[in-house]
Amino acid sequence: MDESSLYSNYYIGLAIAVVIILAAAILLLLVRGAARRILNLATAALGLVVQIKENTNCIWGLEQTNAVAGDILEGAKAIESHAGLVAEALHESESKQ
Repeated sequence: MDESSLYSNYYIGLAIAVVIILAAAILLLLVRGAARRILNLATAALGLVVQIKENTNCIWGLEQTNAVAGDILEGAKAIESHAGLVAEALHESESKQ
């Protein structure tokens, strides 16, 4: 192999290496940019998730509210039942007089 073909092969190899290194650097920069966009979107999404959680806290209290409403309904039914008995007793006492 003569000197000119040796230099020619050297420069071709060097050019291929430079192209590969540039391609790798460009890909790394693109990955870095994508990671930053993902971070920004994730940060925005986290803020929305926090707002959604705060806005739906009242829904989680509905189970307790339903339980209390059931207790109130039972109490109202008991009052209705007792009031009916009192009304019947009053009606019977009025009819006896």
